[in-house]
Amino acid sequence: MWFVEGVVIAFQSIAANKLRSILTLVGIIIGVTTVIAVVSIINGMNNYITVKINTLGSNTFIIDKEGIITSEEDWLNAQKHKDITMEDMRAIKRGCTLCDDIGGAVSSMQRIKYGPNYLEDIPLSGATYNFTDISDIDIDYGRNLDQGDEDHRASVCLVGPDIVDDLMKVSAPLGKNIKVGNYYFRIVGVGKSRGSFLGQNQDSWICIPLATYEKYFGRRMSLAIYAKAVDVKFLDEAQDQARSILRTRHKTKYNQKDDFGMMTAGTLMQLYNSFTGAAWMVLIILSSVSLLVGGIVIMNIMLVSVTERTREIGIRKAIGAKRRDILWQFLIEAVTLSIVGGAVGVLGGVGLALAVAKFSPLPASIRAWAIFTGLGVASSVGIVFGLFPALKAARLDPIEALRHE
Repeated sequence: MWFVEGVVIAFQSIAANKLRSILTLVGIIIGVTTVIAVVSIINGMNNYITVKINTLGSNTFIIDKEGIITSEEDWLNAQKHKDITMEDMRAIKRGCTLCDDIGGAVSSMQRIKYGPNYLEDIPLSGATYNFTDISDIDIDYGRNLDQGDEDHRASVCLVGPDIVDDLMKVSAPLGKNIKVGNYYFRIVGVGKSRGSFLGQNQDSWICIPLATYEKYFGRRMSLAIYAKAVDVKFLDEAQDQARSILRTRHKTKYNQKDDFGMMTAGTLMQLYNSFTGAAWMVLIILSSVSLLVGGIVIMNIMLVSVTERTREIGIRKAIGAKRRDILWQFLIEAVTLSIVGGAVGVLGGVGLALAVAKFSPLPASIRAWAIFTGLGVASSVGIVFGLFPALKAARLDPIEALRHE
């Protein structure tokens, strides 16, 4: 009964001093809202990125000129690297005994047109015929590119589903000619929908044979090589073989760094985790400051409450209330205040996360453990910062308290 009574008194205090209670709980609300919203967004990003990166394949690695760019210095150094050529890819095909399949692609942005309709800045890839087997592109209907297309430099293409829906607006696109830049290509296959990735549409693209790309758009672009190891357990060894071949071809000295980049799903995930680690640190700092401020305000308000209710405390003690009864009464009030702020913060955090997911490309995943963690943190703040006012109330001398006006 004493617990229920303490909760009832706490809610009566909130109702009697609405503005003061709201101002008291602002810090707690902001702290818990920050925790719930950021945790939900990071969890959503983790799920989203994991799925997207894993589509690359656990035994696939990519070799390109730049590698992973994380600073201006990395970008400037990457510009000094030699271009990766078709000859490099063929050398890796010959020498990498632990590579099961090897393909390559170059890309640029082009204007495409069908009838009177056109789209600007559409990604165009020139790829080897086996590129779709190594990458995450799947054909929905029609056929894939084949060796004959590459050997004969055929003017054929694969297109993303949005090209059909947004540009062509036809139900049967196969066999139709589409203009890419200044040249026409016949559609032989349409890819499956892949949605968007961080707001970037992945269904609006065109892919043509690599030899055809070089014929019409030139060979002055560095190639990205996609290689698949025979098994995931040989991935590191396959990378070492490919690295040795490229370093030999590029005449890289033993004490020099690679003049190319090499990436796997694991390295991309590691890079992503390093960025989210910084986000977690920011989350901890922001929420800690907010909760600290909220806790100090709760302590201050509870001290004011003890002063205002000194005579009430004296009466309670005079009729038999013990120190622990007074202690629990004020501690429960402080915790109740904090939990109310935490509950409002949870609602605010969930609402903010859902709003971000709806109106931005960032996904959100709301987890039960994050909600309970938010409420638990709020309760802990109430206990820590409510303990001193509760002890002060419990130690009041009943005679002095009854004399208080």
